[in-house]
Amino acid sequence: MSPPSAVYPAEFDGYTGTTKHVKDLPVQDGKVTLQADGNKADTKLLDGFADKWETFAFNPIRESQVSRAMTRRYFKDLDVYAESDVVIVGAGSCGLSTAYVLAKARPDLKIAIIEASVSPGGGCWLGGQLFSAMVLRKPADKFLDDLGVAYEDEGNYVVVKHASYFMGTLLSRVLEMPNVKLFNATCVEDLVTRDGPTGVRVVGVVTNWTLVTQHHDEHSCMDPNTINAPLVISTTGHDGPFGAFCAKRLASMGAITLGGMRPLDMNTAEDAIVKGTREVVPGLIFGGMELSELDGSNRMGPTFGAMVLSGVKAAEEALKVWEQRHEECKE
Repeated sequence: MSPPSAVYPAEFDGYTGTTKHVKDLPVQDGKVTLQADGNKADTKLLDGFADKWETFAFNPIRESQVSRAMTRRYFKDLDVYAESDVVIVGAGSCGLSTAYVLAKARPDLKIAIIEASVSPGGGCWLGGQLFSAMVLRKPADKFLDDLGVAYEDEGNYVVVKHASYFMGTLLSRVLEMPNVKLFNATCVEDLVTRDGPTGVRVVGVVTNWTLVTQHHDEHSCMDPNTINAPLVISTTGHDGPFGAFCAKRLASMGAITLGGMRPLDMNTAEDAIVKGTREVVPGLIFGGMELSELDGSNRMGPTFGAMVLSGVKAAEEALKVWEQRHEECKE
């Protein structure tokens, strides 16, 4: 039996990276299928540099120009996003999926993503046990179709040839969006809250450089910064160095009680994560594996469908509650 074909969204040519009408591409069972003869050589870049290496030189620059180019833009971003419409805590597979769906649906919203690590992506650069392939149970293939990521269809699940291919594509799509800013190497140290009629209401996050957060005990005072937002979406994963931060912070305040993540059960876990994605306290939506710590659901291990579809649901929840929270934050 031959292996299943890699499939693409109907108008995406994975070999050339171009968009074509579906009638121009081979279709099988409603999917555009990969064809070996579509792999065309492209030497345009090589030809442009060919036989020029002996005289090669970069354009001149002064070192201060590099510093100013980076510094000016970063501090402008800090100024612009000090008042954001939505803050997403955690740039793993769920957080970035949330940003991708939400930013596409509402290009008018300013979305700040706060990621403690230097490298975004969470645990989604590899599959399980350092293996390359990435498994997603259906219907998460619909997210891959929208993103333009090829996969092998195995019936009830699909396989992406390398998790880094998925994450690299998702990350690039999010970073291309003009209404999104990723602040990586930045840690959420606390929440900004107000007292509301039904209890605590989240209206922003407290931030600091991750390296500062890791060394608070070694210095006398290293105060943080803040971002105000009417809606925070927390996707910091299960318990770990920075995992389940917002859930643990709410628990420390007595606002919630943590259930604690239960052992692995893929079938139970993935459904529970997607169904449990919701606004837990006013102004704070939880998504992804942080919910396993909050609700006491099972871990799922090396399958990623719940991460992306929890992101889709988190974006849907955000669209429902943003207007209400936005009005409350004007108070």
